[in-house]
Amino acid sequence: MKINNVKLFSSLIVLTRILFGIGWLLAGITKITEKLWFKEPGIFLREYLTHSLQQPNVPLLYKMFIENIALEHVLVLNYAIPIVQILLGLFLIVGLFSIPAIFVCLFMHINFILSGNINVISLILYTNAFLLIIFRTNIYHFSLDKHFNLISLFTIQITKKETIVSLQPKQKKLLNNS
Repeated sequence: MKINNVKLFSSLIVLTRILFGIGWLLAGITKITEKLWFKEPGIFLREYLTHSLQQPNVPLLYKMFIENIALEHVLVLNYAIPIVQILLGLFLIVGLFSIPAIFVCLFMHINFILSGNINVISLILYTNAFLLIIFRTNIYHFSLDKHFNLISLFTIQITKKETIVSLQPKQKKLLNNS
């Protein structure tokens, strides 16, 4: 019974990874098809960033980032954001470079939250990303990471270094006598 529970849990984590990937894939596709990111480059994103500057819940440091970096490179971001979202979605669905993809998702999601957009869906997505990191050993089932043996690329292995102490004859005698 315990083995079935482990398989069920692993399957749920894999399902979470796939659904998380579908969410990112759809977010990128939606930006391209519905919000006219490529037909009218930079207009939607510039309006979004300008609106974020007016929000009281956007931290001052992030407002400085928007003014000095994001608005200066709005066309680059306009093309990069949906393409990266689509790639991240595909990577998560097939399980390729899963951990780096999740970290990039977290980075992009933190930027979304800092820009003043926090809602229930954002919190659920953010929580799912941490859930996948916490249970990362289970996300590799049914993945290309496992198939191509890429799991070891993204793990930190800590080994204990054995210390060999050689005792002098006097120390051995004291140790044996105590």
